[in-house]
Amino acid sequence: MKKFSEFICKHRWLIVVLSGLLIIPAIFGYAATRVNYDLLVYLPSDIETLKGQEILTEDFGTGAFSVAVVKNMPQKDLLNLEDKIREVESVNQVISITDVTGTAIPLDFLPSEVREKAIRDDSQLMLITFSEGTSDEKTLDAVEKIRGIAGESCLVGGMSAMVLDTKMLFKSETLLYVSIAVVLSLIVLLLALDSAVVPFLMLGSIGVALIFNMGTNVLFGEISYITQAISAVLQLGVTMDFSIFLYHRYEAAKKKESDRLKAMSGAIRETAVSVFGSALTTFAGFLALCTMSLTLGTDIGLVMAKGVVLGVICALTTFPALLLVCDKWVEKTKHRELLPKFKHVSEFIVKYRIPILVIFAVALVPTYILQTKTDVYYKLDSSIPDSYGYTKAMKALREDYGMESQMMVLVRNSTSTAKVNQMIAEINELDGVDAALGTSMLADYGLSEDILSDKVMSVAKTDDYSLVLVLSSYSIASDELNNQIAKVNEIVDKYDDGAIVAGEGPLMKDLVEISDRDFNSVNTVSIAVIFVIMAIVLKSISLPVLLMAAIEFAIFLNLGASYVTGVEIPFIASIVIGTIQLGATIDYAILLTTKYLAERKRGVEKVTAIRKALSGSIQSIIVSAMCFFGATFGVGVISQIDMIGSLCTLISRGALISMLIVLTVVPALLVTFDGLIRKTTLGFNKE
Repeated sequence: MKKFSEFICKHRWLIVVLSGLLIIPAIFGYAATRVNYDLLVYLPSDIETLKGQEILTEDFGTGAFSVAVVKNMPQKDLLNLEDKIREVESVNQVISITDVTGTAIPLDFLPSEVREKAIRDDSQLMLITFSEGTSDEKTLDAVEKIRGIAGESCLVGGMSAMVLDTKMLFKSETLLYVSIAVVLSLIVLLLALDSAVVPFLMLGSIGVALIFNMGTNVLFGEISYITQAISAVLQLGVTMDFSIFLYHRYEAAKKKESDRLKAMSGAIRETAVSVFGSALTTFAGFLALCTMSLTLGTDIGLVMAKGVVLGVICALTTFPALLLVCDKWVEKTKHRELLPKFKHVSEFIVKYRIPILVIFAVALVPTYILQTKTDVYYKLDSSIPDSYGYTKAMKALREDYGMESQMMVLVRNSTSTAKVNQMIAEINELDGVDAALGTSMLADYGLSEDILSDKVMSVAKTDDYSLVLVLSSYSIASDELNNQIAKVNEIVDKYDDGAIVAGEGPLMKDLVEISDRDFNSVNTVSIAVIFVIMAIVLKSISLPVLLMAAIEFAIFLNLGASYVTGVEIPFIASIVIGTIQLGATIDYAILLTTKYLAERKRGVEKVTAIRKALSGSIQSIIVSAMCFFGATFGVGVISQIDMIGSLCTLISRGALISMLIVLTVVPALLVTFDGLIRKTTLGFNKE
């Protein structure tokens, strides 16, 4: 490590120039990384609904579909619009009620039961199918072109339209996320540090690590928009500690060593040793997300774990090199630290440690129960503004046709027509089903398959399967729709045990069920992994239990606050917040505990030891937590995408709650269980 630190100091200019040059390929890598806006693609590939999706794509040529509402358009103009839409790349078929029989039979001759499903007052429905998948770039481009062709007269619904609007909304906000995170973090650093230049150097170094992380995501091919949004602000928040710690070590070393290169070399070595355990717990916490069945966890986990590693590397290379290169400006802009030393706060905490511990013990179980009651939502479209095309289309489908969602039943052609019709009739009897439509039941109205247009038959039937479209008045991801889907599955299995119920609704039902399982599994794994790492780093069995109990209490308080305030949180936030908050803020507890152990090993009495440990770490913990808060709070406030905004709000609030718990509960735990700690910690001078 000595040779490494001396190399950094000696070749500081080379490090700075090399860091700058490496930004160039990183930018190209960032531009080449595809961003995915469809969370359903992260479902496990072996579930039945995705198998159904494969059949729709490969056999029916329907990778995605949209139900569009066409308003105030004569039949002739509608047919012209269909022709124009068919010419758009990736569009497979365009079908309206006219296409059911062709132009040979006037619409008025159709049974009212059929006509009413597709025509209401001044509007009618149009089904558009696409040859590529829901979130494929070609599909999204096609939806955008269709909107351009039809204008406001044709409102395009469906998952692809939702994904496109999410993409547009995200792109309009993404630069603001990093900008506001940088500004708020800069304010904290300017208050906390004793030089006006150092905060800029620090953020510059972290910015380099951030760009490296974003650029190397090209190795994964694509990342989710949620990962792209939160990884930058999270990396800024969780890796700031490393640079702050190095700067403080460097300043302390300069008071003892006149040679600034030697002082920096020593600071790099001390920092590397000190941050190893802290970085390792954070790294492990993010990797724990990779155990989720929903592979969005792997997406977030790998990117953030990589960000932690790159953050440590840049904190030990780029940042010290920048400090040495800009040493003159650092010294010229020195000023008194504006942040207070919090001496009175430390004294207060030590004095009232017993009441604090009592409150913790009494509140632990109730807060756990409270956080389990927090409402979670799964609707992916909940944050798309009313002015966007998807929201307008869904409003028209809801108000004009009572339609909220659709599902598709793929029935094997070996199933008799009589059975299929019985199945459709039974599905139509279910509460909330607006209509179940299949080509077989049209024969009851005198429309045999022989006279149906080729366009309709190509969408509705293949050599192996027939398609039954089920229209529901229940909204996506609601309990009502999930129960309805379960009943549809029961009915379908009764008539054809090889049939598959697919589509957006069933996919979202799978998302709900898988996410519920992931919530428990990922938290268990993260706790277990971080426990083992802490036991190794702290060389103790008791300390990991005490410290993790404190942080888990902070997590309970954070999630419980959402329940108390009546705020629903997105499903992904409920899964990952515990792991993120634990991995990112357990460092505060480790820092305080390490200082306490050092004092006790020197023979200092336990109350005096905790007083000194608090005095020596309270400022670092507050600055770190405030930077973490600043990096995420602004995004939570400005983001219109609730999936991102809610998650960042939880993270920012969690940083402050963890800070308060570490500064109050942890000291009380350390002093109260001092005897147990000494008996269960290796290398301790046992009295």
